[in-house]
Amino acid sequence: MNRNRWLLLPLLLAFLFGLNLSLGSVRIPFGQILTVLTGGDATDPVWAGIVWNFRLTKALTCILAGSGLALAGLQMQTLFRNALAGPDMLGLSAGASLAVALIFMGQAAGIRLLYEPSPWTTALVASAGCFAVVIIMLAIAQRLRDNVSLLLVGMMISAAVSSVVGILQFVSKAEEMQIYIVWTFGSLGSLSWPEIAILTFALFAGTVLAIRSAKALNAWLLGQHYAQSLGVPIKRSRIIIIVSTCILTGSITAFCGPIGFVGLAVPHLVKLLVRTSDHKILIPASMAGGAALMLLCDVLAQLPGSTQVLPINAVTALIGAPVVIWIILRHPRMQP
Repeated sequence: MNRNRWLLLPLLLAFLFGLNLSLGSVRIPFGQILTVLTGGDATDPVWAGIVWNFRLTKALTCILAGSGLALAGLQMQTLFRNALAGPDMLGLSAGASLAVALIFMGQAAGIRLLYEPSPWTTALVASAGCFAVVIIMLAIAQRLRDNVSLLLVGMMISAAVSSVVGILQFVSKAEEMQIYIVWTFGSLGSLSWPEIAILTFALFAGTVLAIRSAKALNAWLLGQHYAQSLGVPIKRSRIIIIVSTCILTGSITAFCGPIGFVGLAVPHLVKLLVRTSDHKILIPASMAGGAALMLLCDVLAQLPGSTQVLPINAVTALIGAPVVIWIILRHPRMQP
């Protein structure tokens, strides 16, 4: 692997991190931002609060969400040997969406989970929805021998859950539906430091499981029979990979909402850059690439020169969809 190419990712990540911190509705000189981050006193005391409680938390959320989704997407594409497999293919995002829909729109169907949902309770309920799908998928994974069938089951769960959400939208009031739709747009700037700590722990747990599965992921690249011939415990490794993906996707969806295309596009872009199939390299490279892409999307979402901020899902789709189309056209028979 070309070392110069490898160095591009951390350099790009550092540049986008600094750029993200420097943008906002309040103009703060970058030197003052560095002063605040290093423990110094800013010229304007208000700047310190903006940097610590708004810009830094949002930038860290971008890094955590982007790296987690990219790692989840890499594992799914390798496990299913499907270039278009994403972190939401197992129905995790759909499970979280249904749980949140029941909070905001369930009253119209005679279901009232919470009377005054807060960001914390919304995150907990979304996590519960993801966890419910995890239990179902793990139970099914014990009975199915091939990954393609498991992927189809995940897609059918997503379709069924989406139908239920559609029914809730149809019978709910306009203001209730609007709250839910805003949640589905995704948000990176609303997390507090305790929430970031929980998201960091979830990312650490999911990453540790992924690193432990690096050898198994390399074997899965050539198919289930090849992995089995190398002595890889098929059921155990598949469950570990699924649990890692569930932890990453579930926690990010719970706190940031369903964010699309990052986990789907980043692994392909990273493979074009580092040109290797070794997951010991692809795992950290994909995480760095995902963090960089999410920071870039957040920079574009802030509409420089304007106080308005676009929904993060709209920006990730605008960037991710053309990338995926380009990759498919360039490599029509591409394998992960």
